[in-house]
Amino acid sequence: MNDRDFWPAVFAEFLGPFTLVVAGVGAIISTQNLADGGNLVAVALAHGLAIGLMIAALGHVSGGQFNPAVTISLLVTGEIGVTRAVSYIVAQVLGGTAGAGVLTLVFPALGPMGRNNPGVNLGLPGLGPDISVSGALIMEALMTFFLVLVIFGTALDPRGPKAIAPLAIGLIISMDILTGGRVTGAAMNPARAIGPAFVQQDFTNWWIYWVGPIIGGVIAAFLYKSLWLPGNRASLPTMRRKAPESASRGTTATPAPVAPTPPPVQPPRRRSSRRR
Repeated sequence: MNDRDFWPAVFAEFLGPFTLVVAGVGAIISTQNLADGGNLVAVALAHGLAIGLMIAALGHVSGGQFNPAVTISLLVTGEIGVTRAVSYIVAQVLGGTAGAGVLTLVFPALGPMGRNNPGVNLGLPGLGPDISVSGALIMEALMTFFLVLVIFGTALDPRGPKAIAPLAIGLIISMDILTGGRVTGAAMNPARAIGPAFVQQDFTNWWIYWVGPIIGGVIAAFLYKSLWLPGNRASLPTMRRKAPESASRGTTATPAPVAPTPPPVQPPRRRSSRRR
């Protein structure tokens, strides 16, 4: 991309986490009084739909990363430059913070739908009962591993089903939240965790939601690229002229035998009419 395309891409990376926090945290606040388990399903769907739809809308602009762990995974595997990666990460963190700030204007601090009610805390992820720090790190790493694996398999692999990539990525986020929501809050996204933390000024265990997702994402990126990505490149192959069928099979074409040239036809000799 040139400079004209760079800043629109950065702004797209701002809008992705902004939408994720507004939709995801908004669902947490709105469903806090539902029966046990019902709010987890709603929250999982809200997060998955937010990311899936934003990838469908803006993925062609910036790549639809919307997650510092995903961006870092692409950086260390050589799929994105340092300048673009740093710009994306800053935009993602600002987007998550802005989304949390908007929710403070929508929902009052106290009351039936207060953002500061117990168990809500503006959607800050937190460790479940009897969950250790090591267990939380493993869970966040595993969930982000699955996320980055699906991203590489559907959106980056030239053979992947790119048409359903937004749906697949949204579904893996919903699956992760249903699996680990009660364990760690299932952030899988440092911008999703740190944005509300800045607004709430609550940084309890904040580093878990950076270290765990980054480790899991990097492992998944290296694994997919080394084992399954053809040519170890995630970019689409360039169009080339079609090679002959024999060359594409790795065989040497055998020239067809040349038929021998027949000798020139001699004209018939005229018989003499003179008698001997």
